[in-house]
Amino acid sequence: MNIGPYALANNLFVAPMAGVTDRPFRQLCKKLGAGYAVSEMVTSRRDLWDTLKTSRRANHEGEAAPIAVQIAGTDAQMMAEAAAYNVDRGAQIIDINMGCPAKKVCNKWAGSALMQDETLALQIIEAVVAACAPQGVPVTLKMRTGWSQSHKNALTLARAAESAGVQMIAVHGRTREQGYKGFAEYDTIAEVKAALRIPVVANGDINSPEKARDVLAYTGADAVMMGRVAQGRPWIFREVAHFLATGHHLAPPLVAEVKRLLLDHLLDHYVLYGEFTGVRTARKHIGWYVNALPGGEAFRAQMNLLQDCEAQLAAVGGFFDGLCDQMDRIPTQAGMHNDKNQEETAA
Repeated sequence: MNIGPYALANNLFVAPMAGVTDRPFRQLCKKLGAGYAVSEMVTSRRDLWDTLKTSRRANHEGEAAPIAVQIAGTDAQMMAEAAAYNVDRGAQIIDINMGCPAKKVCNKWAGSALMQDETLALQIIEAVVAACAPQGVPVTLKMRTGWSQSHKNALTLARAAESAGVQMIAVHGRTREQGYKGFAEYDTIAEVKAALRIPVVANGDINSPEKARDVLAYTGADAVMMGRVAQGRPWIFREVAHFLATGHHLAPPLVAEVKRLLLDHLLDHYVLYGEFTGVRTARKHIGWYVNALPGGEAFRAQMNLLQDCEAQLAAVGGFFDGLCDQMDRIPTQAGMHNDKNQEETAA
């Protein structure tokens, strides 16, 4: 599969998630079988570009190509400027966020709220494509099925986006009104795929190798995008890749391997965030890894009290060493969770 001039390793994508898909997490997912990963959304507000938060989100040091950055905003000119800003800092693909359901984003008429105003949405798409075209940078779009059950306009917007020059579209099979409640539906995604010539990506509730297979078959989509299932289970991508290729399940990872993956992830995380912020923002990742593991809940409560990197690393190492005495491999259900606070930030 290609996006513009970029050939992807496979058709398994990491969904952009604010507060999660930073550079260390993207690199980890790619290492474990993801063919493509998009950054956390970067604001189009120029006054926030020099903030530490934005600079971290725009940090692509050592990241394997293609480097894709998602931008969010409500003004066409500002979005075009944000695209150019990120291209200057290494972005090779620009993704427009019209899928985020978070209230703090939609209240500002960004994210999936843009689907209520098709004229504005198309103005933004055209402006971003115009800003990126001279640099040969492809533009992609992430969207939902619509704003509400009575206003599903993904097909209309997708056709307009393709005509405007967008080179790939990802569709989450829920409306903004749904948030993450209920179940994703794939009929709308199938309709979009049938109508477009550019690649279409299916997103929503893809949480197992079998589900990935079934969604690809049902929608005809070119790729699937997985988000929350990878939190604490980043090896899901290699599991899905193996299943799609062979029809058989890959053995769960060894406890010793997961220990090494998590410790390496933490070290990379500290480099990006520094000790004070790094220790605190790493807690959610550790919590996802140990969720559903024996003693995981008690360990998470203890670990959340630790204040420095060395203590956090030692605690994680000790927990997994103890786990090695109880089991050889990580149970399949480990890492799967239903963190509603985190779901609100998914893009």
